[in-house]
Amino acid sequence: MALLVPHSPKPLAPDDQPSAAGKPLREAAAAAPTRMEPTGFRRHFHSPRLVFGQTVTLRQVVFGLLLICCLTPWASPPIALALGLGLAQTLGNPFAAQTKQATAKLLQYSVVGLGFGMNAHAAVQAGREGVLFTVVSIFGILILGYFAGRWLGISRAVTHLISCGTAICGGSAIAAVGPVLRAKDEEMSVALGTVFVLNAVALFAFPAIGHALALTQNQFGLWCAIAIHDTSSVVGAATAYGDQALQVATTVKLARALWIIPVSVATALIFKQKGVKIKIPYFILGFVAAMLLNTFVPAVRPLGPALVALAKIGLTVTLFFIGAGLSGQVLKAVGARPFVLGVLLWGIIATASLYVIVRTV
Repeated sequence: MALLVPHSPKPLAPDDQPSAAGKPLREAAAAAPTRMEPTGFRRHFHSPRLVFGQTVTLRQVVFGLLLICCLTPWASPPIALALGLGLAQTLGNPFAAQTKQATAKLLQYSVVGLGFGMNAHAAVQAGREGVLFTVVSIFGILILGYFAGRWLGISRAVTHLISCGTAICGGSAIAAVGPVLRAKDEEMSVALGTVFVLNAVALFAFPAIGHALALTQNQFGLWCAIAIHDTSSVVGAATAYGDQALQVATTVKLARALWIIPVSVATALIFKQKGVKIKIPYFILGFVAAMLLNTFVPAVRPLGPALVALAKIGLTVTLFFIGAGLSGQVLKAVGARPFVLGVLLWGIIATASLYVIVRTV
């Protein structure tokens, strides 16, 4: 058994998560004269110790154990998200900067891996069914968000970011539109916090609602792709519902994500921004390439199940990282009115799309 030797505490590196004021914590820490150290029982989890010559803390050990749990077959996407949320609200994420950087890449690789389990012919059919829903819902939410934001007295930038995140693909859309809009750090933090909280709710609520209403695999896949913000939560909820729902949801959601490009261009024109760079979601091309290889290259097909299994594990870990990033500071940064706007837009798109899908699909 390794001997645990108490070691003198080192200063904790500030997080990149937003503070209650909406600024990154590293800026808040620089402005503050002192940083509050953990007290009581939590202090033992933050105190550094030497293990085999390496300095570790108990909360780092807990993080590692939870991460290992997410790699096992028993950890579903909702469970992984719940484990991350529990860690964030109790001990905190000891690797906040690292998980923040890894989340986007891991999600993209996982989405590409899912392409090896897709059939191009079925994907085209699913895309045709979802294109009308996509166009109507995107423009409807952007227009509704503009007027609702004015009614709630929210700044134009925050309103547009939340509307884009709700209409297209959550955090990815906000990350793409934010630089075009030249949004401030606090505005980005509020929009991202709103979307991430609602994503967490959707991942648990949607499968339960789908089963309660006896939605078919096709209906649920379409509903997920239209009404859930982030690709990670869409794939997670569809995975919990069934393989066919997963194929439909992934295809329609990624087709929807391509609207980042025209919406970013329109944002630059409407807000009269010049010289900005449009962010293109290239990983979608990787997903399409993987799907085409799986459909038309027989030699690739035997690798499909293994690659899809790895992709699902990657998605589960991604959701654990996302949950671990929803700290108390993120929740406080949102504020009441932006959260009301997010819930209002999400409720409208979720109920309206569900009603249309049940009646027509």
